[in-house]
Amino acid sequence: MRVLVMNTKEFERPFFETACQGSGHELVFVETPLGVHTAPLAAGYEAVCAFANDTIDETVLRHLASNGTKFIALRCAGFNQIDLVAAQKLGLVVARVPAYSPESVAEHALALMLTLNRKTHRAYIRVREGNFSLDGLMGFTMNGKCAGVVGTGRIGGALIEILIGMGCSVLAVDPYPNTACERLGARYVEMDELLEHSDIISLNCPLTPATHHFIDDGAISRMKAGVMLINTSRGKVVDTNALIGGLKSGKIGSVGLDVYEEEADLFFRDFSETVIQDDVFARLLTFPNVLITAHQGFLTREAIQSIAATTMRNIDGFASGNVPTENLVTTAMIAGAV
Repeated sequence: MRVLVMNTKEFERPFFETACQGSGHELVFVETPLGVHTAPLAAGYEAVCAFANDTIDETVLRHLASNGTKFIALRCAGFNQIDLVAAQKLGLVVARVPAYSPESVAEHALALMLTLNRKTHRAYIRVREGNFSLDGLMGFTMNGKCAGVVGTGRIGGALIEILIGMGCSVLAVDPYPNTACERLGARYVEMDELLEHSDIISLNCPLTPATHHFIDDGAISRMKAGVMLINTSRGKVVDTNALIGGLKSGKIGSVGLDVYEEEADLFFRDFSETVIQDDVFARLLTFPNVLITAHQGFLTREAIQSIAATTMRNIDGFASGNVPTENLVTTAMIAGAV
């Protein structure tokens, strides 16, 4: 089966080529993201492999279906970028990679926490410039602090294990409590209690209609003063304008983002020689207590190897009429909520 792998990144291609060896499938790689203007490139391909920031709305899906595509392999865990209702109506099968390396994202969330707290990014620059002053670099001891984890699936669970190991107490919010997290010592509470008592809040929930702008002005007003907010889930879980308001007022003490609402227009590309046109994003960059990474939480060798292997397994499954059930994405999953 010929598969068009769209929005290909240089770092992932070798892993997919290795995973494809001996499968009998032909992978054709293009760097172009999937969208309404690029969907015609998939003409004649029975399967299309898409990335987290591709646009796969009804218009794109109609283009794909009319040109012979029958299977969409998402090489990511999230599925908010695809119109599942339209895919179902068009008879398109969709599969994802639900768990590649949850520890990778959890460890990146921890890296954001530690960097913001101990200000190692600022200390690194100072020392290289010959400035050995410690003024402005004071952090806090994480041991004994209260961490709130929103979303306790595989990634949230991995993060809770790390935080418990560091001596934090953990409050958790999820409509489906994870007994493994409870055994570790996490306590499930209502969202208001988590917001009120958490020194650190980490967002690890999927983007659904229920979680869109889950962190808004109201949620921020209920947070503990000086809270650290970490988001490694999806950008639209946070209302960015509300976030800026919280930073300006001092209600939010620091922010670590690996995702951003409008990241599709920015992330995975080099704008170092141009001016960023997104004024909201540019405003975020002016805060000294904001740390942003470009959706790299998943970027470990182990994670990419797992993503490639699972994606090829999904493609094999479609070719044989037996896609792994746990990897299928259906309209029933849209209603997920926190």
